Amino acid sequence: MISAIVMIKADVDRIPEVAQQISEIDGIAEVYSVTGDVDLIAVAKVAKHEDFADVIADRLNKVDGVRDSQTHIAFRTYSNRDLGAAFAIGLDD
Repeated sequence: MISAIVMIKADVDRIPEVAQQISEIDGIAEVYSVTGDVDLIAVAKVAKHEDFADVIADRLNKVDGVRDSQTHIAFRTYSNRDLGAAFAIGLDD
């Protein structure tokens, strides 16, 4: 899976509705309401890069109340689970 982090500016009076609609899009794994320069952050996960066009450009950006978005495609994912598995390679229990 390929992941992208989408930073979203939304109409302030519609943030909960916008977040809900975005969360229902196939290919969106999570949506967070956040503080800072953006209102929402969505995590998109797709099988191939071309799928981002459908999920983000054709669907997410067309949700009523989305004013602007910036998409950051992830090169590599790190997590505690991944690191634990890597350190366990070659260890016999």
